Amino acid sequence: MDDKAGPNGGRKPETNPSPAAGPLPVIQRPVRPPSAESPSVARKPGGDPSPPAQGAQRPAVSGAKQPAAPGPVQPSTPGAKPRPRPARRPSRAPSPTDALPTTPRTVRPDRSNAAARNVLRRLVQGEEPPTQAMSIVERLAGSPYANPTIQVGGPDASARKTLDFALSLAETMFRYGAGALEVETSIIAVTAALGLEHIEVDITNQSVVINYSAKDQTPTTVLRVVRSWTNNYAGLTAIHQLVSDIAAGGVSRIEAAQRLEQITRRPKPFPRWMVTAAFGIFGAAIVAFIGGGVLGALIGLGSCILVDLVSRQLGRWRVPEFFSVATSSAMATLIAMLFWWLEVPIAPSLVVVGGILLLLPAGRLVSATQDAINGFPVTAAGRFLSALLIFGGVVSGIAVALVFGAAIGIPDLELLAAPASPYPWPVIAVLIFIAVAMFAVTEQTDLSLVVPTALVGTAGYVLWISAINAGVGYRLAPALAAVLIGALSRIVALRMGAPQLVLAVPAVMFLYPGLSIFRSMYMLTTNTGIPSAGALGLFNAFTVILAVAGGVVLGDNLARPLTRGLGSNERRRNRRR
Repeated sequence: MDDKAGPNGGRKPETNPSPAAGPLPVIQRPVRPPSAESPSVARKPGGDPSPPAQGAQRPAVSGAKQPAAPGPVQPSTPGAKPRPRPARRPSRAPSPTDALPTTPRTVRPDRSNAAARNVLRRLVQGEEPPTQAMSIVERLAGSPYANPTIQVGGPDASARKTLDFALSLAETMFRYGAGALEVETSIIAVTAALGLEHIEVDITNQSVVINYSAKDQTPTTVLRVVRSWTNNYAGLTAIHQLVSDIAAGGVSRIEAAQRLEQITRRPKPFPRWMVTAAFGIFGAAIVAFIGGGVLGALIGLGSCILVDLVSRQLGRWRVPEFFSVATSSAMATLIAMLFWWLEVPIAPSLVVVGGILLLLPAGRLVSATQDAINGFPVTAAGRFLSALLIFGGVVSGIAVALVFGAAIGIPDLELLAAPASPYPWPVIAVLIFIAVAMFAVTEQTDLSLVVPTALVGTAGYVLWISAINAGVGYRLAPALAAVLIGALSRIVALRMGAPQLVLAVPAVMFLYPGLSIFRSMYMLTTNTGIPSAGALGLFNAFTVILAVAGGVVLGDNLARPLTRGLGSNERRRNRRR
């Protein structure tokens, strides 16, 4: 039975909605949110709405028929009026911004100044944040232990044993005369190679503190105080090789601890009697070098041997170093004055020089200067104070001997200007070679390093005499020679697996102004000279000593670019295992 036509074209909206009653096109508004109640209908360029997307469904009512395609409505019964097509909604009103000029999409923005802005940004801003924390392993840059093999895989289960080993290593290096920077770099290289990260090292004069703070673990701090010192450059060389092997990888902590114990228990390379003889030969060579005759060299030989014997006995009695040095200095001065009193044809000031040079703290001054330059002010201050006390002991001993000699009636000494050496320069070069080699023996240098050390000292002498002949002066010439000695010492030492200090300290001994020290003290303690001249001479001598020590450090730094690939532990990149 046909339904009657009603006002809606013969269909009831609740049962059979008209197909023309679909959703109208959605007009996008700038701030109007999309409607969630009706599906959005896309518009074609012609303006007609496109059919809904595939898969979209309208709400269905039970018993409803499928809607027909959009189009003119045909009457389903005779007499029914055709339903008119819904009129289009008016287009949106023009916006005020429509009149503004627009940039075509095909035109790219102007980037002519982008390169200039990038260059300016690089100039005013660094590659890394300026406050970024530096890794402690980066402290090894420029040292012989740069780029060590770093063990990964978590911290060592026996971290405390590793810390104890690092402390024992640092203590031994300090006892043998190493500088603070070398000790710090050795600790960092060893702990990194043995798998300990998050390490902090603090070195203060005679104490070493290591803090290990692993993530989510209780921090561990260990401390060691160094209370004794000894001359053992051979042991220092062996420790340098041990640290190099650990940093290169392949040496476990147990094996490293065994090797360190062997180094500390190993006897020194030269017996004590040979060291005493080396002291005497050094004094004789120095006396001949500064212009003394054969007789003066022989007296210097005996004087230095006696000074060494007395110093050794005072050390056994636990006499403080200041008084031991003062006693030895006074003895060397009295021996020369007694021979002068006996009218032996010698120059007493030249005879005293050999003993004075043996007593000067050359190694301590070089280490203190290195510590001050490399950022260890407290350690440098302690070592400078110690060296200054030794220097004061030398000066005090000379002053006491001069006053005592004047009291017992010894005539005034003849302090002439530095006499010209009666030997040609090749002979003097041989004397320097012998003196440097003998001082290396007194410092217990490894036997394989004695000759290279002497050759480095001879090269420094050639530059020193050339600078003096060129008119450089007696103050600047020692500093220039010390720079050359410092650079050559680093190159030769790293080639032979030793630290730079082992070669540099014996090689610069002939540059110290022992004669100026004695003359200045003689002017200060007697009435024959002007006290102000003595004080000025003493100040000049101390200035030359500091210039020599600074020249050694400067030469070491200048030679670093030339020695990047010499050490076995200087790697091109961090290797991990």
